[in-house]
Amino acid sequence: MEKNEDHTLSPISSIIDTSSSSQPLNCHGVLYTAALSIPAALFIVYLGFYLKKNVKKLSHRRSHVMVAYYLLLWLSALLNLAWCSLQAWQCTSGKEVSWNLLSLLTESGSLCLEISLIAFLLQEDYATGLETLAHTFMISGFIVGADILLKAIFVFGFGVPLFIDSETTHSGKWGMWTFDELLLTCTYGYILFVHYSKWRDKLPPRPAFYNYAVIMFMVHGTGLFACALGASSIGFGLWLYSLIGICYHTLYLPFLYVTFLADFFQEEDLLLDNAYYSEMRDAGFFDSDWE
Repeated sequence: MEKNEDHTLSPISSIIDTSSSSQPLNCHGVLYTAALSIPAALFIVYLGFYLKKNVKKLSHRRSHVMVAYYLLLWLSALLNLAWCSLQAWQCTSGKEVSWNLLSLLTESGSLCLEISLIAFLLQEDYATGLETLAHTFMISGFIVGADILLKAIFVFGFGVPLFIDSETTHSGKWGMWTFDELLLTCTYGYILFVHYSKWRDKLPPRPAFYNYAVIMFMVHGTGLFACALGASSIGFGLWLYSLIGICYHTLYLPFLYVTFLADFFQEEDLLLDNAYYSEMRDAGFFDSDWE
């Protein structure tokens, strides 16, 4: 009787095991992955199309800062494409560690670019030498390193599902993302406050930089609001958080390139100088000369 009972239960147990090892219902589908991957791939194609021309321009200008940002942009774009294309990893058995490592690397690349640009905006010396480069990346490297270490402890030490979208009720996850969004929102808010105060001459005189700061302030402010709602398991907050994530992974790197690097790769230096002068004039930086 015991032998027959084992044969009766074994098919049921095998079905349960098979279903548990398959992808859960909350796993992102092909359309979601395509919505992330296609823009990321198109940006890589765009960078590759102008690679030879841009490398020639970088070697001619010999700007260490721009070379470093351009290399970091390429690295971040490649990591972002891998992250967007491998969404299925987060709900595939045996891929949890790989997914978390990939997510950490992708986050660190984008965050390093973002923090480096913030450090550039907040410093008073805008030279392009090695000293400025070292100072900027020392600040951003310290902040990004601390951020990665903290998130690695959360993910691998305490098992917090920071990068698993299907986990929507874990308090540690929302606490970490709320902390991140709060810091970035306050930082961009401070940049905008300085820009519209009497101390704005301490910041670089390029209106495009402040358009960048305004948009990033709005993005991270919305992300902070979404995290607050997500922590309460409100459906709109979860939807808004996902939308912000899609926009960030598909639009941030192209937006950064257009704001900080595109003008640098202009064919003629005169066009670049004229563009800077026109933006400064439109922003009213020369109004005092007529008073």
